[in-house]
Amino acid sequence: MPEILPGLSLWKAIMCAYKLELDWRTDLGRVRSRNEDSVAVNADCGLVVVADGVGGASAGDVASKLAAQTIAECFERQSPPRANRDKAHRLAETAVEEANRAIWKLAQTDTDCVGMGTTVVLGFAGADWLAYANVGDSRLYRLREGELEQLSHDHSFIQEVVDQGFFRTLDDARRYGIGENILTRALGSGPEVRIHSSVVDLQTGDLFLFCTDGLTGMVPAESLRQVLSAAADKDLGPTAETLVRMANERGGRDNITLALLRVGERLPEEVPGAPASAPAP
Repeated sequence: MPEILPGLSLWKAIMCAYKLELDWRTDLGRVRSRNEDSVAVNADCGLVVVADGVGGASAGDVASKLAAQTIAECFERQSPPRANRDKAHRLAETAVEEANRAIWKLAQTDTDCVGMGTTVVLGFAGADWLAYANVGDSRLYRLREGELEQLSHDHSFIQEVVDQGFFRTLDDARRYGIGENILTRALGSGPEVRIHSSVVDLQTGDLFLFCTDGLTGMVPAESLRQVLSAAADKDLGPTAETLVRMANERGGRDNITLALLRVGERLPEEVPGAPASAPAP
């Protein structure tokens, strides 16, 4: 079972065509009395999971932790296919569906968990690609050659009114007064869930950011781009700390959780992986 921990950093080159660097953080923020976010990172498996317990719902922390654990266990149990991107794509969706059922079942049998739910975003690094999936408004971004692109798709009311053409952009919808905290999908809201998922190729220099809305609700995309661009070849720990600090300085109205995955140089074909190497203390 991968650990779900705050403030832990790890460097590892997994069975991948590229050297990979991972770092992650979770923070209470300035307002909330408990942390309902969860993060699970398994470098041996090449898996990152970030989940955000639904605000205002009972046992949001239970839901997010159960989602992260269930998805991680599913990948461990299934021996994820690193060479087959289509199978990995299906496994990502299967893992999310399994997590949804686990949360739904617990909410039906435990009165303390009635109404609980969570968002989730996950990524799995294969040979030279990343399979990802999300439900809710936890996000996945990719910084490539200075351009920041959101790969995940928000399942929120404000995103839906933009998708349906009522507004041209999210900023237009915000100016009209549409709130950003109304989810249209979450794990645990029903026995089945629709998932946004895809697979993208990896490229040396790519930097992926997995995060909850405690970060994106406080720090605009352009600021995220600037901070991630400044990371360059530097250690990811200070970058993760900077993002958490910026969210807190701007109010820290929610829990803040993020994970960073950077794609390094391509490994020699005869060396598909490398031993673990922990960062210097």
